[in-house]
Amino acid sequence: MLPSALVTILAAAATYDAAAAFTFIPSHVVSNRETTALYGTRVGIFFGTSTGSTQEAADLIAAEFGDDVASSPIEIDEIQGSVAAEFAKYDALVVGTPTWNTGADTERSGTGWDEIYYSEMESLNIEGKKVAVFGLGDSVSYSENYADASGELHDVFESLGCKMFGYISTDGYLHEESKAIRGDKFCGLLLDAVNQEELTEERVKNWVAALISEGFLAGEVAENREPAASVQSSNPVPQIETEVSVVDPVSVPEEAFIGHYNALSDKTWWSNGRQSFVTSGPPEMQSTLVKTNTRLSP
Repeated sequence: MLPSALVTILAAAATYDAAAAFTFIPSHVVSNRETTALYGTRVGIFFGTSTGSTQEAADLIAAEFGDDVASSPIEIDEIQGSVAAEFAKYDALVVGTPTWNTGADTERSGTGWDEIYYSEMESLNIEGKKVAVFGLGDSVSYSENYADASGELHDVFESLGCKMFGYISTDGYLHEESKAIRGDKFCGLLLDAVNQEELTEERVKNWVAALISEGFLAGEVAENREPAASVQSSNPVPQIETEVSVVDPVSVPEEAFIGHYNALSDKTWWSNGRQSFVTSGPPEMQSTLVKTNTRLSP
């Protein structure tokens, strides 16, 4: 167990020896995509969009996870032809779509997802990868086909053997029917930016908290994911020491310390978006440090 007083960490930069296999660098030195690869980001966020609303939702989800956990949202159109390589960079995927081809049996999104569902994606080897779906729709004007495309997105990934997360209650929505319902729940986070825009941020916050509580960020590094990128530097990185208070998790407010485990070095980097420190061993060895806000609104 860590001391209960103060832990001295290398906040701006910390260079490990060869066994550690990675180097922390201030985020302003590299681009956002490079930063996520450097820190061993767990969650890749991918979306299709026609008007930009789904991208806005993806941005909210990424912000809720934090840029130390999730990638910047990536439009599916940008990675056609390299989908396998892009998905392989992440332990878990959050994927989102709008619905335009309402009532259609297949290819309902009207986005780049339709172009790869039954071609490039059919050959993906992503069995066991954690996936959560989100989608947008109009639950009033298209109340009988609310967010139908989200159901297809879910089914394509499920058919590839992925572990699906993030099912939510249908309570509080205005729809009559939806092809995105599995059992008695939606197959992911559904949003209505037309009729219930005021609920979007709360729904995103609660959904991400629920994903974390379900273990979306937990577990071993996926077998089909390459190790986090190593950064070699010929010049020593300046070491700036910062003191961080390590408190009993019960007293931590809304910010949760989330651990990022590097299997090569057997070290875990912890961050809540404002503070960070490093411990030896996997996250479960330091469970007393982790607190996740999983309180959901009724």
